[in-house]
Amino acid sequence: MRLPFDIPPGLTAYGERGDGFREFLDRLPRLVAELLEEWELSVDGEPMHGFCALVVPVHGRDGVPAVLKVGFPHDEGRHEHLALRHWHGNGTVRLLRADPRRGALLLERLHAERDLTVVEDVEACEVVGGLYGRLHVEPPAQLRRLSSYVDVWTGGLVALPPDAPLPRRLVEQAVGLGRAFVSDGATDTRMIHGDLHYENVLAGDREPWLVIDPKPMAGDPHYEVAPMLWNRWEEVVASGDVRRAVRRRFHTIVDTALLDEHRARDWVVVRELLNVLWTLEDAVRARRALSVEDQAWVTASVAIAKAVQD
Repeated sequence: MRLPFDIPPGLTAYGERGDGFREFLDRLPRLVAELLEEWELSVDGEPMHGFCALVVPVHGRDGVPAVLKVGFPHDEGRHEHLALRHWHGNGTVRLLRADPRRGALLLERLHAERDLTVVEDVEACEVVGGLYGRLHVEPPAQLRRLSSYVDVWTGGLVALPPDAPLPRRLVEQAVGLGRAFVSDGATDTRMIHGDLHYENVLAGDREPWLVIDPKPMAGDPHYEVAPMLWNRWEEVVASGDVRRAVRRRFHTIVDTALLDEHRARDWVVVRELLNVLWTLEDAVRARRALSVEDQAWVTASVAIAKAVQD
């Protein structure tokens, strides 16, 4: 069976990433063709893609619109099907069928052209804060614990050289907070999305907004806040008052979701310093100096970590 479309160039361009992604891309056309035939799906729209998955608009024999998502196997997305099944469409896209072995999900079709980037940022923060309570439920036993990730990540922060281009005080603070979270029993008590930001909330028909693309863990609801601060960063800068704009988003989410302000703040500090760590590590791995974009990202991360504490 031949695919009725070409794999989008934007996705094939990721083949240079390594880590088996080229092999995934090579087998992707045949894999999608097999799924379309086995699940009796017909393509009825242009394919889309994210960073590591192809998404194809389809409909089944019943004519109901859906999307077929086929993703590169990676640790963060390994339990996406499990989380979506557990939520059962309560604030999230509905899972219609799954083949975890092949990384394939058949999902309710939402309006991909309309996400929370089209809504004023503070209003979007209210939407996301209002969804938290529906998502943060008792986690399935199979999910990896957030504390196990943070334990490893904190070790990376400890290993940062003294001349790393960021305030040492913030590094030491993040290390202390990370270690405290690892030993805190409340760190692993609820199922969390893991990457909940503006583009991972789409308009739907049965509800105005529904969440997609979880990277689920057994974690802490307060961990979720940070991506809503660093995404749409150009709007924060354009406001002319970075501190005020960051704090406005932060307090909107915290107040809407009835989170503990201090715990949410501490997770923001940890996550922003981890963003810096991974940026520096990527540059070292590539044996290159920090790019202008890298330096801007480091600056933004430090600014957010400071803003939520001032």
